[in-house]
Amino acid sequence: MDFDLTNEQQAVQEMARDFAKRKVAPIAEKLDRESLYPKELVSEMAGLQLMGMCVAEEYGGAGLDMLSYVLALEEVSTACASTGVIMSVNNSLVCEPIEKFGTEDQKKQFLTPLAKGEKLGCYALTEPNAGTDAANQQSRAEKKGSSYRISGTKQFITNGAEADLAIVYASTDPSKGSKGISAFIVEADRKGYKVAKKEKKLGIRGSSCVQLVLDEVEVPEENLLHQEGEGFKVALSTLEVGRIGIAAQALGIGSAALSCALAYSQEREQFGQRISNFQALQFMMADMATRLEAARLLTYRAALLKSEGKRTARESSQAKLYASEMCMYNAWAALQIHGGYGYVEDYLPERLFRDAKICEIYEGTSEVQRLLIARTLLKEV
Repeated sequence: MDFDLTNEQQAVQEMARDFAKRKVAPIAEKLDRESLYPKELVSEMAGLQLMGMCVAEEYGGAGLDMLSYVLALEEVSTACASTGVIMSVNNSLVCEPIEKFGTEDQKKQFLTPLAKGEKLGCYALTEPNAGTDAANQQSRAEKKGSSYRISGTKQFITNGAEADLAIVYASTDPSKGSKGISAFIVEADRKGYKVAKKEKKLGIRGSSCVQLVLDEVEVPEENLLHQEGEGFKVALSTLEVGRIGIAAQALGIGSAALSCALAYSQEREQFGQRISNFQALQFMMADMATRLEAARLLTYRAALLKSEGKRTARESSQAKLYASEMCMYNAWAALQIHGGYGYVEDYLPERLFRDAKICEIYEGTSEVQRLLIARTLLKEV
């Protein structure tokens, strides 16, 4: 597999790196400290075509491949994980399923403004009692003539406070279990759609995480995404791409952790010498760099395969699993290398440590990824 970047991919990476350094990094600490949504940054990302990177140009996107998206998302996440996840959700979890499963009218009406960054989307699958067990949907969608009425509660919805629309999963036939789940495009301004609670989080505080309540929200049948009863297939397909996005976010956090650890080790002196001379810390930084590169290769592989139109159930899970655990290790190691200073808010490792943890949880915990990987392996025996 060829991991040499094309000229176009290098240009995308350099553009995203420049944007991240000039615009994102200077305000990342403020976004985290004050739990501020980066509205201006999102507008600028839209102008740079970062909000619909893999969407075809005819629908307002950049028409780029999945690896270009990963490269850009890693750079943005290196500067600010909150800004990175806002970008990731809109690209991976909202634009992706509409482009893949949507009708031509849905693409023109919803996908185009999302890809252009004129609108923001969120992904409403998780419920209070349907996290890892995502098929246990309690939300209901009842057909009434030419429309559906959706009722239910969605939990931990990233971008939920600012989103203009949501991809909502609800059961249209509870007797069929996962085969009775359908997906809908639901505009946030519809009657009965309510942001009920905004969560206070450990990390990625610049992105919203909310509870959504849908009370008899009526949507036309034209808003059904794909086919009735096919929603869980839409969800699983979408999460393959979403997990590549979270892996890229984890690469950014892990890269930032390594960079600040290296820099600090060259500045800090103890016992009359730089702490970079201490073998124990050299080993830690060597492990950080090695794990980062291994995670990057797994993520690039999954992105390249997805760009070729292949299913990547195992590859996406492997990338997400390893990259998320890498970034948690790297954030821990960076904090440890900083010693007491790493534990205070004035230094970057404290934020990176808090931001890293969620990568092991959302879009499928590490435990779930191991189950999925094992099941694909066993099917091949």
